[in-house]
Amino acid sequence: MATIRTARTRWEGSLMEGAGKVTLESSGVGTYDVSWPSRAEEANGKTSPEELIAAAHSACYSMALSNGLAQAGTPPQSLETQADVTFKPGTGITGIHLTVVGSVDGVSAEEFTKAAEDAKQNCPVSQALTGTTITLDASLS
Repeated sequence: MATIRTARTRWEGSLMEGAGKVTLESSGVGTYDVSWPSRAEEANGKTSPEELIAAAHSACYSMALSNGLAQAGTPPQSLETQADVTFKPGTGITGIHLTVVGSVDGVSAEEFTKAAEDAKQNCPVSQALTGTTITLDASLS
């Protein structure tokens, strides 16, 4: 059965001077301020579409890698995943860099890298972002 998750944004004013609030409706975990300066300059306590994409990608990627490792008989003790989304005003999102450090017993560095690359290609968020260059650094702790 498919699931639907919903977020809602209310924006007031122009792009440069305006501001908005994005609410994570499905989970109800919060409402977050957004603005052009928080997107194109410093965050200053506000989020951006790119930060929300980074959150989604790091979570999805971690789930995919954890599942792949478990299916291979070597479930991870932990995975630390960071997603860095680069945004260039006037151009858009120019890339995403994933960094993962895993604590996994019984896996060589090469096996971990192979599983990490497979997760990068196959996690649903990576697949949704196929028009974006996604790079990866993977290592064992």
